[in-house]
Amino acid sequence: MKKVNKNNNGAEKKMQAGHFRVTIFGSARIQKDDPRYHLVYTLAKMIAKEDLDIVTGGGPGLMDAASEGHRDGRKWGTAEHIGLTIQLPKEQRDSVHLDIKRHFSKFSERLDTFIQLSNVVVVAPGGIGTILELFYTWQLIQVGHTYEKPIILLGKHWPGLITWMKKEILGKKMVDKGDFRYLFTVNTATEAMDIINETHKRFLKGEYVTQDFKEMQ
Repeated sequence: MKKVNKNNNGAEKKMQAGHFRVTIFGSARIQKDDPRYHLVYTLAKMIAKEDLDIVTGGGPGLMDAASEGHRDGRKWGTAEHIGLTIQLPKEQRDSVHLDIKRHFSKFSERLDTFIQLSNVVVVAPGGIGTILELFYTWQLIQVGHTYEKPIILLGKHWPGLITWMKKEILGKKMVDKGDFRYLFTVNTATEAMDIINETHKRFLKGEYVTQDFKEMQ
């Protein structure tokens, strides 16, 4: 595997290339013996087989699952894993399978970089940090500060949150129904990959829209 590029300037140049990238957010606490770890590993492996890059927080847990899966799924070694790491008081360990690493001291700058690099966002199970990443991505799309992109909610972790959002937030007219068109809840890696492949096809045509995707029910 390629040597990790830990120099921020060199990483910045490589990250500016016009690659299609899938960002995967998820918990740093979930371990290898958890089915959710295997789910993320499987998806990342499928992404690598399509020769697509991934972007993660470059740490342990589900970020490591994505890193391992992506490494194991590569055919030609051209797809890369970009890790956007940050200093934390705990759960701090870099994934051992990073191709490009950029380190941040502030969450705000790191979040913006995630959005800039992402063509698709996958949100795997996670806690406060993952929920922040979900809502930050969703808001930037909503207000037009980034182009439209699918947000794939992976696993059984998310339907309760979306049900609450529709009842308490949409039901009280504090958000538009159309804002939910960016969200796609899926249970399997195959379902997620179908959305990623469709988005990649549109990317190759110069399209950055999700409004005619099937609306999430």
